[in-house]
Amino acid sequence: MLFDFNGVLVDDEPQHCEALQRVLADERITLTRDQYYAQYLGLDDRTGFVLAFRNAQRTLTTEMLKHLVAKKSQVYLELVRKSLRMVRGAPEFVRDAARRFRLGIVSGALRREIDHVLGQTDLGASFEVIIAADDVSRCKPDPASYLAAYDAFNRRRPIAARACVVIEDSLPGLQAARAAGMPCVMLTTSHPAGALVGRGAALVWETLAGHSPSELTTV
Repeated sequence: MLFDFNGVLVDDEPQHCEALQRVLADERITLTRDQYYAQYLGLDDRTGFVLAFRNAQRTLTTEMLKHLVAKKSQVYLELVRKSLRMVRGAPEFVRDAARRFRLGIVSGALRREIDHVLGQTDLGASFEVIIAADDVSRCKPDPASYLAAYDAFNRRRPIAARACVVIEDSLPGLQAARAAGMPCVMLTTSHPAGALVGRGAALVWETLAGHSPSELTTV
């Protein structure tokens, strides 16, 4: 079972949005909340900054990109230190799933951000594999991150791609999972259910609360 991180385990998309807005504002680029959720949600920071500068018709060097990614990560960590909230039902769902299934995280977040959040919980030991933005060169909707997680599982003990059920909240994440040949359950953390219908999700859940991992054995 493979979990996206932001918006699936930790309810921190508002903090990611604010961090990106602050860093872009320092560069005199405006990003609205609606723009973030429509165009940037599910992208890694590198891709997000490239998109923002392209939309603003601005040049972005490799060195500047590295600087902006690091700056945004620092702002994000400051925000989640003040307020960290898990997605409703996520801790209980993960603990239950870990007793029966192999678990992994596949995220566009930086590894240090994932490590920080997991360090504030008791969930870290539940995950056999973690693939972060640092580990792949192409972000979702490219399937590279999900395929990397699949390869990591396979090196330890073979498993069929179809047996790797993904839980996501972003449309790029759904595209990536499907391109990797994995069934995907979508949470409505970041998009209303109506926006997810007809896009190929195996299931659409409002939250993980009230659901059992055993429900995913037939998707």
